[in-house]
Amino acid sequence: MSAAVAELFMAVCRAEVMALKPGNVHVHAAGHGMTVEDFLRSAEAAAPEIARSGTPVGERILRAVRATRSVVDCNTNLGILLLCAPLARAAELPAARPLRDRLSTVLAALTVEDAEAAFEAIRLASPGGLGRAAEHDVAGPATVDLRVVMTAARSRDRIAAQYADGYRDVFDIGVARVRSMADSDAVTMAEAVYLDFLTAFPDSHILRKHGEEVAASVLAEAREVRGRVAAASSAVLRREHLFVFDARLKWQGINPGTSADLTVASLFAHWLEGRQAGRKGTQA
Repeated sequence: MSAAVAELFMAVCRAEVMALKPGNVHVHAAGHGMTVEDFLRSAEAAAPEIARSGTPVGERILRAVRATRSVVDCNTNLGILLLCAPLARAAELPAARPLRDRLSTVLAALTVEDAEAAFEAIRLASPGGLGRAAEHDVAGPATVDLRVVMTAARSRDRIAAQYADGYRDVFDIGVARVRSMADSDAVTMAEAVYLDFLTAFPDSHILRKHGEEVAASVLAEAREVRGRVAAASSAVLRREHLFVFDARLKWQGINPGTSADLTVASLFAHWLEGRQAGRKGTQA
C-alpha cells in the first residue's frame, strides 16, 4: 500500500506543477524564488514519508518536512503535507467505507503528539507570514490534539479549516470538480480545480502575507479573469488571459499558495478513491 500511495502522491504533485496556475510556481514560469525542480525534488523526498504505513499523522508530516528540507532550502510543500498526511492515513483503513468517512475517523483520532510533531514541522518549514497566535502557538508546546489546534485557526487558515470541517472544501469543491472531468488529463484537472479554489474564497496564504484588502482584490480579479477565460473564443486566448494574470501576480510578489495546496489534496483524494474502488488511476 505505501509504495502505491507514494506513487500517487508524486503523480499529483507532478500534475500540479505542470498546470498553469496564475501566481503560483508551475512549469510555464518559476516565481517567488522557487523553481519547478524544487517542487519535484520535494515531492520525491516527501512521498515515502507521507505514505509510510502505520505511522501517525503528525509523524508523517514531520518526517516529510525533514525529508523536504534535506533537498531544498525553502518551504515548497508544508500545506501539501498537512493536507495529504491524513488522507494517506485514511487510505490505510478498511475500504468498506468511503474515503471521506475514513478520513473523519482519522481526524477524530488525532492526538497531542500529532500536534507536537506538526508544530515542529511548521517551525522547521518556517512558512511565510506565519506570525504568532493567541492560542496554541506553534512556537510553544502543544497542549491539545491537532484537530483542536486546527479548529482554533480555521477562521484565518483554509488548511486548518479542512481539519475542522472534515475536508469539506477538498471534497465539495476539488474532488467534485475532478469527478466532473473524468475524460480530461490530470494537468487540465489541476488547472480547473485551482481556478475553482482561487475564485471560491480569499486565499489564506495571501491573506496571511498581504492582508485582507489584497486577498479580496485578488479574489475579485480572479473571478473577472475566470469570466474572460470562459468567454474566450479559442484555447490560445484562454491561455493568454491566464498568462497575463500569472505575470501580474508574480510581479506583485503574490502567491495563492493555499489554492495550490488544496488542488494537490483534491487530486490526491480523488485518485486514492479511484485506486481503492478498482478504477485505473490517472497519471500525470
